[in-house]
Amino acid sequence: MSPEPQAVLVTGAGGFIGSHLVEDQLARGRRVVATDIDLTGLSHLDSRNGLQRAEVDLRDAEKMKTLLQGVDCVFHLAAAHLDVLRGPGYFHEVNVRATARLAEAAHEQGARRFIHCSSVSVYGPLTSWPADEDSPCEPDIVYEQTKLEGEKAVRQVAERTGLQTVIIRPAWVYGPRCPRTRKLIQSIQRGRFFYVGRGENRRHPVFVDDLIDAFNRVASQGLAQCETLIIAGPEVVTVRQLVNTIAGELGVPTRALSLPQSLVWAGCLILESAAKVIGRQPPFSRRSLKFFTESSSFDISRARQRLDFGPRTRLQEGVKATLDYYRAHHELT
Repeated sequence: MSPEPQAVLVTGAGGFIGSHLVEDQLARGRRVVATDIDLTGLSHLDSRNGLQRAEVDLRDAEKMKTLLQGVDCVFHLAAAHLDVLRGPGYFHEVNVRATARLAEAAHEQGARRFIHCSSVSVYGPLTSWPADEDSPCEPDIVYEQTKLEGEKAVRQVAERTGLQTVIIRPAWVYGPRCPRTRKLIQSIQRGRFFYVGRGENRRHPVFVDDLIDAFNRVASQGLAQCETLIIAGPEVVTVRQLVNTIAGELGVPTRALSLPQSLVWAGCLILESAAKVIGRQPPFSRRSLKFFTESSSFDISRARQRLDFGPRTRLQEGVKATLDYYRAHHELT
């Protein structure tokens, strides 16, 4: 076991996972420095003691270095992700170069541990499953490619400086405050959801509370330098099973259309082109299309062994908890 962190920095703190992590760290009595370009996702925590908010771009190296003072553990979640209006250079700057600079600064400021949140998307389209930490990585879009390059950059910093580093690769994370989960739920509720193909491709969801549990275990366990761990939930489901579970909890029928993948792909290209002209994110893109067309499942044996990690939340339970949250906050019609 390693000493429990007393002061943590969370990048990407205004996002879905980041906001849950900040909430959890405060509940554990830790001082939290929360940073993101937009922190409105933490508005429900404004009155909490021990929270320092800083709306800072990760690429601002000097400001980020200042925020690291007195921090003993860094949870690095910030990333360029779904922004189709940005070119490859932006993804490289955020996911690779700024990430490496943050790790360097963490070492310089005396942080004890650097926890880098990557993604299972670094594997690219899987041709065999379940994948594990040693499966080949063949990413095929810029987000996936730069997340893999970011891992390599962080490892290089760790090897050179000795900064204790762990790399987490979460599977598809869902739960309250996730905009993609809410969008999926609303489309099913309103009868607007459609399958791309037959909906039989497999996904491996993990409820956000289980991921937060894994983060905390990583923060306090004695692990090998640059240990890499996949974090996923207790079951693999098809997209059709996922939709049926949500529809069942909503109490609505599932008479969804099935559209050919080639047609939806062409539609995504049109939407992305139009989005660049008007300067707004498209409702659907080739990146989001991957969720509904590619299959994935993961072996989490290493996380079970190294962390004594066991995901507890099955899909139906997680969906119910998510819907209960949205109903309580009047976010479902």
